[in-house]
Amino acid sequence: MSDAAPAVTPALARFARVTPRSAIPAAVRHEALRALVNWTGCAVGAARHPSVERALAALAPFSGPAQATVLGRTERVDILHAALVNGIASHTFDFDDTHLRTVIHPAGPVAAAILALAEYRPVDGRTFIDAFVIGVEVECRIGNAVYPSHYDVGWHITGTAGVFGAAAAAGRLLGLTEQQMAWALGIAATTASGLREMFGSMCKPFHPGWAAKNGLTAALLAQQDFTSAAQPIEGKRGFANVLATARNYAEITERLGETWELAQNTYKPFACGIVIHPVIDGCIELRTAHGLKAGDIESIDVDVHPLVLELTGKKTPQAGLEGKFSVYHSAAVAIIDGAAGETQYSDARVRDPQVIALRDRVHAKVDAALHEDAGRIRITLRDGRVLERFVEHAIGSLARPLTDAGLEDKFRGLVIPVLGAPAAARLLDALWQLDASADVAALPLLCVPAEATRERSTQRAD
Repeated sequence: MSDAAPAVTPALARFARVTPRSAIPAAVRHEALRALVNWTGCAVGAARHPSVERALAALAPFSGPAQATVLGRTERVDILHAALVNGIASHTFDFDDTHLRTVIHPAGPVAAAILALAEYRPVDGRTFIDAFVIGVEVECRIGNAVYPSHYDVGWHITGTAGVFGAAAAAGRLLGLTEQQMAWALGIAATTASGLREMFGSMCKPFHPGWAAKNGLTAALLAQQDFTSAAQPIEGKRGFANVLATARNYAEITERLGETWELAQNTYKPFACGIVIHPVIDGCIELRTAHGLKAGDIESIDVDVHPLVLELTGKKTPQAGLEGKFSVYHSAAVAIIDGAAGETQYSDARVRDPQVIALRDRVHAKVDAALHEDAGRIRITLRDGRVLERFVEHAIGSLARPLTDAGLEDKFRGLVIPVLGAPAAARLLDALWQLDASADVAALPLLCVPAEATRERSTQRAD
């Protein structure tokens, strides 16, 4: 470790272990509920996606006792596999929350880990929310410390930073000592992984699932005094020095326990990479204002932040998951459908001839002066008219956040096709009332489709 590096691992371990509930403001607790509503909707909504089907087909034969629910399905698996599969499901639609400063999707690793644990070890809602808030704080502060260099060299920060949040949150629920919490963070550090090269494939949602499983594993190992290095984050060969070319440890320690990263969380109105949202927003606005049809359009030109083409520059996506990383496809469906939900990112929609024809008339160029949630759209019509729209802040950004009502609409759109309207309403109500729940294990039971008939295990740990 360099002489200048502070002891951030002990500071985080202490924070995760001893921060009292009273230190968490009411507004942050409400933001935790918003994040959990959004996360649960995304996980249940993707329950039948091929990524989830294939993960279960591959791994269920090797699962241990039926301890925890696979959300939106009838299967029960051991808590480690539940954390993995629910984490995969929650990120499959790329519709989950985003900490804009780091582009971490905070809820995925943390919620998947501790919800599985809560089915095995009884926990009340207030304690569960405490752990969730702490876990998100840990992962996002570590992300703040290494972003952007960590992300720029190719690491998927939701997977790499998320494992720390899962470990801290699970460790909090397990009542780890401060030393054990430090070991848990160390075990998490040595498992941190996820490559941006995987974007557009099933491996992208695998990353938060893997982080959830590894974070939960880290906490369980540390509970048995399984040791790790003393400086796993700040050490010379630790996480921050090996996986990033620049780092700022003050981002971890300054005002720790006083300011809260959940206050910087955002929720997507569109089921794709968040950097595309200004383009979608502007295209839908122009479509609505002028009654545009695909056949009216000669070309669509968009000016975007540099990250847009770096992350979402796929011109000819061949599958729905790739479409989520195509600004060209996203602009086309925004005009044709007036929407960019999960339906617009199916394999069939990506291959639709009408969509392809308009997609080929979309042109994007970088404007380094634009903010990440801004974009400029210019549509040239066949009759010679030119329509323009500048989106300063996309809907869903911190400047234009989704309201609670907007989140509820999004939740219903995801959950009703899987559970039906009455069950979706019960689940939504339970999520908003989670702070008052005596046992969080009741929550995943509400995520099981009505057609489930086999007896549910009630075995719990002492």
